[in-house]
Amino acid sequence: MKALHLHLRQEACGHVVATLLADLPEPAPAELADKAKVLDNFYVATRYVNGHSAGAPFEHYGPIQSTQAIDYAGEILEFARRQMADAE
Repeated sequence: MKALHLHLRQEACGHVVATLLADLPEPAPAELADKAKVLDNFYVATRYVNGHSAGAPFEHYGPIQSTQAIDYAGEILEFARRQMADAE
């Protein structure tokens, strides 16, 4: 998403994908923004040992969450690629 912002000559700060999508000149479709929110929920909790009140991060996530996150990230990447291609 930051690459898309840079491509559009915009400054982009932070790691919240939903915000990066919303801050585009033409915001992303609502469904894609909702998928970004799912990914945003994984950011801190999966990276830090104390991201959950009990247990290590790997104990809270499995194949279903992994597959969903990969699928959603792929959709967001494809959206960014299309936007960059259309802007040229």
